[in-house]
Amino acid sequence: MTKSFFLIAILTCTFSLITAQNEAEVDYSKELKKYRKDYKKALLVDERSPVDSKKELKSIDFFEPNEDYIVKCLFIRTAYEKPFEMATYAGITKPYLKYGELLFELPGEGTLRLSVYQSLKGISMPAYKDHLFIPFKDATNGDITYGGGRYIDIQVSDIKQGIVFLDFNKAYNPWCAYGDGFSCPIPPAENHLSVAIKAGELDFKSSENTTAKSL
Repeated sequence: MTKSFFLIAILTCTFSLITAQNEAEVDYSKELKKYRKDYKKALLVDERSPVDSKKELKSIDFFEPNEDYIVKCLFIRTAYEKPFEMATYAGITKPYLKYGELLFELPGEGTLRLSVYQSLKGISMPAYKDHLFIPFKDATNGDITYGGGRYIDIQVSDIKQGIVFLDFNKAYNPWCAYGDGFSCPIPPAENHLSVAIKAGELDFKSSENTTAKSL
């Protein structure tokens, strides 16, 4: 009788944990779905955007949500860094400061590192003074994702006691992926990952000819 009771208790606890985990995954999928819907909507309403039709929006696609690509990172603040000019695909440069580095792990890939940058132009703008920028390349570029790399944004306030969570499911394409005429930053060599990041936005395959507007 006692053994049966404990067995039932263990099975109940296990079922509860599995149920809670499944509910968390469903909640995250819903959250990410809304995030991606808002992302597309913002592209459509921005007057500078190269995407100017609902038909083109349908060509924007993503990897399936994968919580393995939400990674806990150790943040290391970079001291005494001098501003530098980050190259862009338009041939011009933009002033940035290396703000710090993120150390993290992915299953089977060991420890990886990405640098975090702060736009010197953005610091002077109230809406962007807290904004940090992570341009990166990985082994999927030119195959199933845009060849020029992808971006992730975080906020200074996301960093708490030297820890920040980086969600590769929210990695997005630069506007250069949709059309010509944009000054999209080129991910610096130190942010070229040798592993495949199978999360975030896929390569853009437009069914229409896209004419880029001036950025």
